[in-house]
Amino acid sequence: MVRIFRPDRVINAIKNFIIERMNDYYVKSPPINYTKIFEQSTEKTPIVFILSPGADPFSDVQKLVEQVGIGMNKFRFLALGQGMGDTAKQYIESGAMRGHWVMLQNCHLLVSWLKKLEAIIENITKPDKNFRLWLTTAPSDRFPLGILQKSLKVVTEPPDGLGQNIKSSYTKLTEEDLNEVPNKEFKSLIYVLSFTHAVLQERKKFGKIGWNVTYDFNESDFKISFKLISLYLNKALANNEEDLPWDTLRYLIGEAMYGGRVTDDCDRRVLNTYLKEYLGNFIFDTN
Repeated sequence: MVRIFRPDRVINAIKNFIIERMNDYYVKSPPINYTKIFEQSTEKTPIVFILSPGADPFSDVQKLVEQVGIGMNKFRFLALGQGMGDTAKQYIESGAMRGHWVMLQNCHLLVSWLKKLEAIIENITKPDKNFRLWLTTAPSDRFPLGILQKSLKVVTEPPDGLGQNIKSSYTKLTEEDLNEVPNKEFKSLIYVLSFTHAVLQERKKFGKIGWNVTYDFNESDFKISFKLISLYLNKALANNEEDLPWDTLRYLIGEAMYGGRVTDDCDRRVLNTYLKEYLGNFIFDTN
């Protein structure tokens, strides 16, 4: 019935049906565990990330490099585009020989070359056991089946709903991150930042009602804003300031970090209204 009258509501209806008959565990996508992905991979299986808008696994793979102890000097990455095929080939061949990690981003922008990539992967017979090939691509029906069949596939999708979105931001923070500023206000501000980040991403689901232009708000905006809050709170603590620099924080997060992506005036107004509502001394009120 829903599919006949409201095709735009089908996905939500199916989700509600699953929650009602089973439970919501089956409709929540768990955060990606990069250590597990690494453990399941081998030098002969490429790891393919199929990306949804706003997802970028680059920083997580970078963290994994440090965690596994490979070292950044053995990590090669390249954003694919016109004329990059030869450089990518060189990276893969020398990486397989020397045991480097190679990451090729945006494979969907160079689909004409992917057939060659398939041949390059086929020709590597005895790669070093430390070698790993990471590929990122938007969904594309021209991606070679040969690569997909022999690879480990990881689908990145934005978390569903505010709660999941906030959880996803917190899974990427460690205890050290949350304790890096002794100010008691710091943790509250990080929660507010996670909440704001989730709201801005959730608005994307509502098409033109959400944002006039679709913006690629992603984790890097969150991370930079996190660093900003940490920096300014440490500064306020060092100078024994009573009030936090709310105007500065609102301006930098709303106009420079997230606002740097915003091109439409009405969207900018929405973003700044959110920050006025969320960032201010009132968040520490006792009620």
